[in-house]
Amino acid sequence: MLLYSIPVNEKTAAYILSWRYPSPYDLYNDTGEEESLKEFLENPYFAVINEMDEIIGFYCIGYSAQVPNGYLFGVYEEGYLDIGLGMKPELIGKGYGASFLAFILYLIEKKYGRVPLRLTVATFNERAIHLYEKFGFAKRMMFDDMITTFQTMVKEDDLKNIIEGTNSI
Repeated sequence: MLLYSIPVNEKTAAYILSWRYPSPYDLYNDTGEEESLKEFLENPYFAVINEMDEIIGFYCIGYSAQVPNGYLFGVYEEGYLDIGLGMKPELIGKGYGASFLAFILYLIEKKYGRVPLRLTVATFNERAIHLYEKFGFAKRMMFDDMITTFQTMVKEDDLKNIIEGTNSI
């Protein structure tokens, strides 16, 4: 799968925010508030696009990738670059996750170098957790939100060996 990335604009943000995930992933569904669109447009969000010019997912970096309630539990210590990502609902569970994540990690390494990474994932999202573990992320801290339980996962070692081992980009 050939992929490329562009900064999110109003049209791509609206499209991504229209996605609907089935339960239990429906916690990722947008509520239709103006704040969601503003979040996408004012922060570092990027659309991931395939060779047919279809948006297949997105990623964000920094503060936007953090779950706000995590601050109450002190899970966001300094020294990590936070990443967040989401894949188009129709593509989840179809075997695209590894190439999607490898592409995002490649772009992050290209821009920021080999920095320690952190992501936050809902604990029920076992498919994503398994994928992140395959890419060298390790479970770090758990915290409860009003909706579900989340955990942070960190990656502190060399990304290059893992990215080069994924040949389906």
